[in-house]
Amino acid sequence: MRVRRRRAGGHIIRRMTTRFDSPHQEVYLGLWRTYDRLRALEDELFVRFELTAQQYNVLRLLKAARPDPVPTLALADRLVSRAPDITRMIDRLEERGLVSRERLAEDRRVVRVRITDNGLALLSEIAAPLADCHRRQLGHLSDADLKTLSTLLRSARLPHEPEGSVWR
Repeated sequence: MRVRRRRAGGHIIRRMTTRFDSPHQEVYLGLWRTYDRLRALEDELFVRFELTAQQYNVLRLLKAARPDPVPTLALADRLVSRAPDITRMIDRLEERGLVSRERLAEDRRVVRVRITDNGLALLSEIAAPLADCHRRQLGHLSDADLKTLSTLLRSARLPHEPEGSVWR
């Protein structure tokens, strides 16, 4: 990457000129930058509800499974991004009364999680602002563009998803 320097108002401004080592690098860095920009809008929203994007994702998955509880490890496998410490995340949600846990009598190692009424109420409260956030993130794209982008992302991800992943 080259850096051009020019003076503006007595200060040297660094301007990067785009140069990538390969089309693969250009796409990867483009994905990373896009994620960063879109995530910033989402983080701004979730902080108002004292949630992280990962915690929201847990609540969303538990709502979809309701009324059934979900084993913790199965929940971790369904998350959008890896959560190395799913137990602590569940702890925080449980402290807020958004989820509850139960252990199986026949196998105390298995912990199942379910969303509570408070968790459902929070998801209801978030729904409209989140839909607005998604429109701000991607509303400038047509439905056809969104479908194409989704297909391309799935194709890029597929060889890296484990067998049996819900993301395949």
